[in-house]
Amino acid sequence: PGGDTDFNARTFAQYFEQITGQPMVVTNMDGAGGSIATQAVLNAPADGSKALFTHTGPMIVNEVAGIVDYSFHEFDVACIPAVDTSTVLVASKKSGINSYEDLIEKAKAAPEKIIYGTELGSYSHLQGLILQDKADIKLQFVDSGSASEKVASLLAGRIDLAAISYGSVKDYVETGDMIAVAQFSGERNKFLGEIPTFKEKGIDVAMDKPYIIAFPKGTDPAIIKKMSDIAVQVSKNPEYAEKLEKGFYQEVKVYETDEAIKYLDSIRDEYMKYKDILRANV
Repeated sequence: PGGDTDFNARTFAQYFEQITGQPMVVTNMDGAGGSIATQAVLNAPADGSKALFTHTGPMIVNEVAGIVDYSFHEFDVACIPAVDTSTVLVASKKSGINSYEDLIEKAKAAPEKIIYGTELGSYSHLQGLILQDKADIKLQFVDSGSASEKVASLLAGRIDLAAISYGSVKDYVETGDMIAVAQFSGERNKFLGEIPTFKEKGIDVAMDKPYIIAFPKGTDPAIIKKMSDIAVQVSKNPEYAEKLEKGFYQEVKVYETDEAIKYLDSIRDEYMKYKDILRANV
């Protein structure tokens, strides 16, 4: 509770209820990198009473990492109601890394010395592996827990780098206790100020994190379409847009069913290139 997925689910639920007059009860199901929640919906009756609100970590990265043996195609994806484009690579002040250029210089001078904190087998682990590959550097990966635990480790200097949503580290960046090295988004998130993207630095790294609403396979197509239509309606509400900005520095983005599946397929194809190395490091 309190993380970016929980925030997005509860914010969407609020406006879903305004539009439909029906409650959307959000139940957090932690554990196994989100696979407990995906499994619960995968095995649920396809009657429209239960849906999954998750992101590409549980739905795609878990498959890539070998944590689950099924893909998002085992569900009926309704839509992508929101996309997190606020993840940044941050460095601890104690690391001495003050820019992307510093990172590359230090990493090439001392391979595997810079410590990247993550949850092994997770979305942020894959972010680090892709960065390492595209930038032609070698990092040391350590399991440092949740976002809040990574923040604590960065402040204490136990880890040098982490990929975290900007909302979780903004105050520390402003005080100079952390340095925002770059955005993972393909295009600059306008709410993140002058933090450059990796692409601006000449590195082909673009990892946005779409949230997904999906139902058990075999759900009535009318229910799928209705949820997609509601997501579009929600996205047009200025109050919703304001909440996304204030909560996690997100811009409003929505993908209806067909384009959502196409987008997720493209992400899965890219991530699958790292299957062997991710599984070897889990």
